[in-house]
Amino acid sequence: MMIRIVILCVTLGLSFIPAQAQVGKVLKSLGLDKQEKLSDGKVVSGLKEALEVGTKNTVEQTGQLDGYFANEAIKILMPEKLQKFDRVLRMAGFDEQLDEFVLSMNRAAEKAAPFAKDIFWTAITEMTFEDARGILQGGDTAATEFFERTTRDRLAEAFHPTVSETMEDVGVTRQFKALTGQFERIPFVGGTQSFDIDEYVVGKALDGLFHVLGEEEKKIRTNPAARVTDLLKTVFGQN
Repeated sequence: MMIRIVILCVTLGLSFIPAQAQVGKVLKSLGLDKQEKLSDGKVVSGLKEALEVGTKNTVEQTGQLDGYFANEAIKILMPEKLQKFDRVLRMAGFDEQLDEFVLSMNRAAEKAAPFAKDIFWTAITEMTFEDARGILQGGDTAATEFFERTTRDRLAEAFHPTVSETMEDVGVTRQFKALTGQFERIPFVGGTQSFDIDEYVVGKALDGLFHVLGEEEKKIRTNPAARVTDLLKTVFGQN
Protein backbone atom coordinates (compact mmCIF):
# COMPACT_ATOMS: atom_id res chain seq x y z
CA MET A 1 0.00 0.00 0.00
CA MET A 2 2.78 2.44 0.96
CA ILE A 3 4.64 1.81 -2.31
CA ARG A 4 1.49 2.53 -4.28
CA ILE A 5 1.03 5.82 -2.41
CA VAL A 6 4.61 6.89 -3.14
CA ILE A 7 4.08 6.04 -6.82
CA LEU A 8 0.90 8.10 -6.74
CA CYS A 9 2.88 11.02 -5.27
CA VAL A 10 5.33 10.89 -8.14
CA THR A 11 2.51 10.60 -10.66
CA LEU A 12 0.89 13.71 -9.19
CA GLY A 13 4.12 15.63 -9.54
CA LEU A 14 4.94 15.73 -5.82
CA SER A 15 8.47 14.35 -6.13
CA PHE A 16 9.98 17.64 -4.90
CA ILE A 17 8.33 17.09 -1.47
CA PRO A 18 10.16 14.79 0.98
CA ALA A 19 8.77 11.27 0.85
CA GLN A 20 7.31 11.35 4.38
CA ALA A 21 5.51 14.62 3.72
CA GLN A 22 4.23 13.24 0.39
CA VAL A 23 2.68 10.27 2.13
CA GLY A 24 1.15 12.42 4.84
CA LYS A 25 -0.44 14.80 2.36
CA VAL A 26 -1.85 12.03 0.23
CA LEU A 27 -3.17 10.10 3.23
CA LYS A 28 -4.94 13.22 4.41
CA SER A 29 -6.35 13.97 0.95
CA LEU A 30 -7.66 10.41 0.72
CA GLY A 31 -9.21 10.59 4.19
CA LEU A 32 -6.80 7.97 5.55
CA ASP A 33 -4.97 10.02 8.20
CA LYS A 34 -5.35 8.91 11.83
CA GLN A 35 -7.83 11.58 12.84
CA GLU A 36 -10.13 10.77 9.96
CA LYS A 37 -10.09 7.07 10.85
CA LEU A 38 -12.05 7.83 14.01
CA SER A 39 -15.69 7.07 13.32
CA ASP A 40 -18.39 9.45 14.48
CA GLY A 41 -19.57 6.87 16.97
CA LYS A 42 -16.10 6.37 18.40
CA VAL A 43 -15.54 10.11 18.83
CA VAL A 44 -18.84 10.55 20.66
CA SER A 45 -18.30 7.45 22.78
CA GLY A 46 -14.77 8.53 23.65
CA LEU A 47 -15.84 11.99 24.74
CA LYS A 48 -18.73 10.65 26.79
CA GLU A 49 -16.49 8.11 28.45
CA ALA A 50 -13.93 10.82 29.22
CA LEU A 51 -16.61 12.98 30.82
CA GLU A 52 -17.94 10.04 32.80
CA VAL A 53 -14.44 9.37 34.14
CA GLY A 54 -13.79 13.05 34.80
CA THR A 55 -17.10 13.74 36.54
CA LYS A 56 -16.83 10.58 38.62
CA ASN A 57 -13.38 11.61 39.83
CA THR A 58 -14.58 15.17 40.42
CA VAL A 59 -17.53 14.11 42.56
CA GLU A 60 -15.40 11.66 44.51
CA GLN A 61 -12.75 14.29 45.22
CA THR A 62 -15.08 17.11 46.21
CA GLY A 63 -17.70 14.96 47.92
CA GLN A 64 -15.39 13.51 50.55
CA LEU A 65 -14.43 14.92 53.95
CA ASP A 66 -12.15 17.93 53.38
CA GLY A 67 -12.80 17.75 49.63
CA TYR A 68 -13.31 21.51 49.64
CA PHE A 69 -11.88 22.57 52.98
CA ALA A 70 -8.40 21.05 52.44
CA ASN A 71 -8.15 22.09 48.78
CA GLU A 72 -6.87 25.66 48.69
CA ALA A 73 -7.92 26.03 45.05
CA ILE A 74 -11.63 25.59 45.84
CA LYS A 75 -11.92 26.19 49.61
CA ILE A 76 -14.94 28.39 50.37
CA LEU A 77 -13.83 31.48 52.27
CA MET A 78 -15.70 34.25 54.02
CA PRO A 79 -17.62 36.22 51.37
CA GLU A 80 -15.71 39.24 50.14
CA LYS A 81 -18.56 41.57 51.09
CA LEU A 82 -18.26 40.36 54.68
CA GLN A 83 -14.48 40.70 55.03
CA LYS A 84 -14.92 43.81 57.17
CA PHE A 85 -17.39 41.85 59.27
CA ASP A 86 -14.79 39.07 59.67
CA ARG A 87 -12.00 41.40 60.79
CA VAL A 88 -14.13 43.27 63.32
CA LEU A 89 -15.44 40.10 64.94
CA ARG A 90 -11.96 38.61 65.19
CA MET A 91 -10.82 41.77 66.94
CA ALA A 92 -13.77 41.27 69.31
CA GLY A 93 -12.63 37.71 70.12
CA PHE A 94 -14.83 35.59 67.84
CA ASP A 95 -12.03 33.75 66.03
CA GLU A 96 -13.32 30.29 66.93
CA GLN A 97 -16.86 31.03 65.77
CA LEU A 98 -15.65 32.48 62.47
CA ASP A 99 -13.40 29.50 61.80
CA GLU A 100 -16.31 27.18 62.52
CA PHE A 101 -18.49 29.15 60.12
CA VAL A 102 -15.98 28.81 57.28
CA LEU A 103 -15.60 25.10 58.02
CA SER A 104 -19.39 24.68 58.00
CA MET A 105 -19.73 26.27 54.55
CA ASN A 106 -17.18 23.83 53.17
CA ARG A 107 -18.83 20.87 54.88
CA ALA A 108 -22.12 21.86 53.23
CA ALA A 109 -20.47 21.88 49.81
CA GLU A 110 -18.81 18.52 50.47
CA LYS A 111 -22.10 16.89 51.47
CA ALA A 112 -23.96 18.35 48.49
CA ALA A 113 -21.34 17.57 45.83
CA PRO A 114 -22.35 13.92 45.21
CA PHE A 115 -25.80 15.05 44.08
CA ALA A 116 -24.22 16.62 40.99
CA LYS A 117 -23.34 13.24 39.49
CA ASP A 118 -26.75 12.46 37.98
CA ILE A 119 -27.00 15.95 36.47
CA PHE A 120 -23.55 15.65 34.94
CA TRP A 121 -24.31 12.24 33.48
CA THR A 122 -27.69 13.30 32.11
CA ALA A 123 -25.93 16.12 30.27
CA ILE A 124 -23.41 13.64 28.89
CA THR A 125 -26.17 11.55 27.30
CA GLU A 126 -27.46 14.67 25.53
CA MET A 127 -24.13 15.42 23.83
CA THR A 128 -24.24 15.41 20.02
CA PHE A 129 -21.52 14.36 17.60
CA GLU A 130 -20.90 18.00 16.67
CA ASP A 131 -20.43 18.85 20.35
CA ALA A 132 -18.03 15.94 20.80
CA ARG A 133 -15.94 16.69 17.71
CA GLY A 134 -15.61 20.35 18.70
CA ILE A 135 -14.58 19.43 22.23
CA LEU A 136 -12.06 16.84 21.04
CA GLN A 137 -10.39 19.40 18.80
CA GLY A 138 -10.62 22.22 21.36
CA GLY A 139 -8.36 23.42 24.15
CA ASP A 140 -7.35 21.61 27.32
CA THR A 141 -10.61 22.50 29.09
CA ALA A 142 -12.99 22.63 26.12
CA ALA A 143 -15.23 19.92 27.56
CA THR A 144 -15.40 21.61 30.96
CA GLU A 145 -16.26 24.94 29.35
CA PHE A 146 -18.99 23.28 27.31
CA PHE A 147 -20.28 21.54 30.42
CA GLU A 148 -20.37 24.74 32.44
CA ARG A 149 -22.02 26.68 29.65
CA THR A 150 -24.78 24.14 29.10
CA THR A 151 -25.40 22.76 32.60
CA ARG A 152 -24.56 25.38 35.22
CA ASP A 153 -28.10 26.79 35.46
CA ARG A 154 -29.56 23.29 35.67
CA LEU A 155 -27.02 22.33 38.31
CA ALA A 156 -27.68 25.45 40.35
CA GLU A 157 -31.43 24.92 40.28
CA ALA A 158 -31.15 21.32 41.43
CA PHE A 159 -28.20 21.97 43.74
CA HIS A 160 -29.73 24.84 45.70
CA PRO A 161 -32.29 22.94 47.83
CA THR A 162 -29.72 20.25 48.62
CA VAL A 163 -27.15 22.81 49.70
CA SER A 164 -29.72 24.73 51.73
CA GLU A 165 -30.85 21.59 53.53
CA THR A 166 -27.29 20.47 54.14
CA MET A 167 -26.33 23.91 55.41
CA GLU A 168 -29.14 23.67 57.95
CA ASP A 169 -27.92 20.21 58.99
CA VAL A 170 -24.31 21.28 59.53
CA GLY A 171 -25.28 24.61 61.06
CA VAL A 172 -24.18 27.15 58.47
CA THR A 173 -27.37 29.19 58.65
CA ARG A 174 -27.35 29.10 62.44
CA GLN A 175 -23.69 30.12 62.51
CA PHE A 176 -24.31 32.95 60.06
CA LYS A 177 -27.25 34.35 62.02
CA ALA A 178 -25.30 34.12 65.28
CA LEU A 179 -22.28 35.89 63.83
CA THR A 180 -24.32 38.66 62.21
CA GLY A 181 -26.11 39.07 65.52
CA GLN A 182 -22.79 39.58 67.28
CA PHE A 183 -21.73 42.02 64.58
CA GLU A 184 -24.90 44.09 65.11
CA ARG A 185 -24.06 44.40 68.81
CA ILE A 186 -20.65 45.98 68.18
CA PRO A 187 -20.95 49.76 68.81
CA PHE A 188 -20.40 52.20 65.92
CA VAL A 189 -20.15 49.46 63.30
CA GLY A 190 -23.58 49.84 61.75
CA GLY A 191 -25.95 47.30 60.28
CA THR A 192 -25.00 44.49 57.92
CA GLN A 193 -26.37 44.41 54.42
CA SER A 194 -28.70 41.63 53.40
CA PHE A 195 -26.69 38.68 52.07
CA ASP A 196 -27.94 35.37 50.66
CA ILE A 197 -25.55 32.87 52.21
CA ASP A 198 -27.25 29.92 50.48
CA GLU A 199 -26.69 31.47 47.05
CA TYR A 200 -23.08 32.19 47.90
CA VAL A 201 -22.30 28.62 48.96
CA VAL A 202 -24.10 27.16 45.92
CA GLY A 203 -22.10 29.38 43.58
CA LYS A 204 -18.78 28.56 45.22
CA ALA A 205 -19.59 24.85 45.35
CA LEU A 206 -20.26 24.83 41.60
CA ASP A 207 -17.12 26.88 40.92
CA GLY A 208 -15.16 24.24 42.79
CA LEU A 209 -16.75 21.37 40.89
CA PHE A 210 -15.92 22.90 37.51
CA HIS A 211 -12.38 23.75 38.61
CA VAL A 212 -11.69 20.15 39.61
CA LEU A 213 -13.41 18.86 36.45
CA GLY A 214 -11.14 21.09 34.38
CA GLU A 215 -8.08 19.61 36.09
CA GLU A 216 -9.37 16.11 35.40
CA GLU A 217 -9.91 16.95 31.74
CA LYS A 218 -6.37 18.27 31.41
CA LYS A 219 -5.03 15.00 32.81
CA ILE A 220 -6.96 12.92 30.27
CA ARG A 221 -5.82 15.13 27.40
CA THR A 222 -2.15 15.42 28.36
CA ASN A 223 -1.29 12.42 30.53
CA PRO A 224 -1.51 8.98 28.90
CA ALA A 225 -1.63 7.36 32.35
CA ALA A 226 -4.98 9.08 33.00
CA ARG A 227 -6.58 7.38 29.97
CA VAL A 228 -7.86 4.44 31.93
CA THR A 229 -9.71 2.62 29.14
CA ASP A 230 -8.78 1.46 25.63
CA LEU A 231 -11.34 3.81 24.10
CA LEU A 232 -9.85 6.85 25.82
CA LYS A 233 -6.39 5.81 24.68
CA THR A 234 -7.61 5.49 21.10
CA VAL A 235 -9.57 8.75 20.89
CA PHE A 236 -7.29 11.04 22.87
CA GLY A 237 -4.12 9.34 21.68
CA GLN A 238 -4.92 10.47 18.11
CA ASN A 239 -6.05 13.98 18.99
